Amino acid sequence: MLKRLLLGAVLALGVSGGALAQGAPPPSKDDLKAPPVLPKMGPAPTLPGTPAEVKEEDVMYLDLSTGGRVKIVMRPDAAPRHVERVKTLVKQGFYDGTVFHRVIEGFMAQGGDPTGTGQGGSKLPDLASEFNDLPHVRGAVSMARAQSVDSANSQFFIVLQPVLKLDRTYTVWGRVVSGMEYVDAIARGEPPATPSKIVRASMATDKVPAPAPSSPIPAVLPAGVPTGVPGLPTGVPPAAVPPAGPTPPR
Repeated sequence: MLKRLLLGAVLALGVSGGALAQGAPPPSKDDLKAPPVLPKMGPAPTLPGTPAEVKEEDVMYLDLSTGGRVKIVMRPDAAPRHVERVKTLVKQGFYDGTVFHRVIEGFMAQGGDPTGTGQGGSKLPDLASEFNDLPHVRGAVSMARAQSVDSANSQFFIVLQPVLKLDRTYTVWGRVVSGMEYVDAIARGEPPATPSKIVRASMATDKVPAPAPSSPIPAVLPAGVPTGVPGLPTGVPPAAVPPAGPTPPR
């Protein structure tokens, strides 16, 4: 009975649609000769988290030991002091040779510490927060910090999977627009057994030739490390970490 009712409804819709189509006047010869009217097209969509127009001075490159170059579009419009800090450190060669010391599957890859321990930073003063509306989506680049919101210095993290609970509590200052496969290949661990490195960081204006690309080195999880977002990281008190997952420390 139900099938019959459904079939009847479908037939009724078909008849109704046919009646509407048959009621429309046929196109005239002039209509057939006229060129088709195309819909107006807007500007090409941009990747969320990136500006419509990108200046060369706001493009940063990370050449990684995982096999290739990562291109990051910086956002001085959203976090001017953080962008200026990173540019300063890049020009100093500060990030060259540093490792990703804390990399959590399904969460983020953190680096920018010259000591490789998560406790170091530059000799420059800490930065005041610049929380903004840029989301912590995949590929977002955000500044790590300690418990104080004004303690960011040199360490940053690249988001592997969306973690919107960090929005407006950490300062997003850029977005990966190409080379994310090399970020995905960064070795996992806290710290990784064999950490992946930033071979060289540069600005697009430096005109540093890109390394010959290669297939990304597969990330290898240390034995016993579960996939997904794990629980509390070692040495961080529960009060410092939101209940939904770990928080990138300084």
